[in-house]
Amino acid sequence: MSTQEFSQLCLRVVADADPGVLARVLERFQNLNVVPRRVTAEFGAPGVIHIQVDIAGVAETTLTLIAAKLGEVPCVLNAYWCRI
Repeated sequence: MSTQEFSQLCLRVVADADPGVLARVLERFQNLNVVPRRVTAEFGAPGVIHIQVDIAGVAETTLTLIAAKLGEVPCVLNAYWCRI
């Protein structure tokens, strides 16, 4: 087993409080047939939502691509990943 299987990563997204933004974020993982370890979404400043997706078993390059694709969504203000 590689250390990548046990590496926990976190995707963080800041977006407009659009009703479909949470589904758009989670859709990226559904397409990979991966279930996140934890998903947290909460309102921040007025009209902004913060989403955090904790994930294991996904390559850093894959998460970089997901963050870049989410950054192209008009209602997403920022998307990046980090290690937990």
